[in-house]
Amino acid sequence: MSGRRARKERLREERLASEQGEAERRARRRRLGLGGALVGIAVTGLAVAAILAGGSGSEPSGSPAAASGARADDGAVGSGSTGQSANRSAGGALAANRAQANQLIDGGEEALDAKLAELRGHPVVVNQWGSWCPPCRAEFPFFAESAAAHEGEIAFVGVDIQDDRDAAEDFLGELPVPYPSIYDPDAEAVFSLGWGQSSPTTWYIDEGGEIVHQRPGAYADRAQLEADVESFLLSG
Repeated sequence: MSGRRARKERLREERLASEQGEAERRARRRRLGLGGALVGIAVTGLAVAAILAGGSGSEPSGSPAAASGARADDGAVGSGSTGQSANRSAGGALAANRAQANQLIDGGEEALDAKLAELRGHPVVVNQWGSWCPPCRAEFPFFAESAAAHEGEIAFVGVDIQDDRDAAEDFLGELPVPYPSIYDPDAEAVFSLGWGQSSPTTWYIDEGGEIVHQRPGAYADRAQLEADVESFLLSG
């Protein structure tokens, strides 16, 4: 009898242990379930917060609207200045060049390089002259007329070399032109273009900044000048 009681007692203890283990497992499952529910609530809360933030007008950094805004900001301040970007669009560089009509700009070679850089993308006529040069005086009105006729498609730039500045200013006062001239007292600017020391000399420069023709000597009339403009800058 004592043996049977011992087995019963052992079975009862094993059953109790099994029931206790099952109770602990159920408790763990309840805790896990509660944790998952809390995580779900937290995620839902974050989603709602994001929707509310979106409704305030701001865009996520990766959204198309935000990217568009960044591009607009880059365009407003990028590559130096807004003015520079404007000059390179819709003929702005040509208009800026015309705005300097009849001015004598200091700086020689450096000033000419800067001017040609500003005009990159447009064909350019560069005419070397001097107040001391009778052939320059004779052809100057032809350049004034052609520059006005082609103001929307070609830039004209003068280069006054080896000159007294007051004499050059007087020359421009007598024969005004609708474009600026670079003051080049040492002739360094024209030598940088390959000047052959014939006055006047005219260069034709394409949209890419390449010299496509150099014409030494004066034009006899505007028709000759227009023929070269058409041939070297407008024909192709």
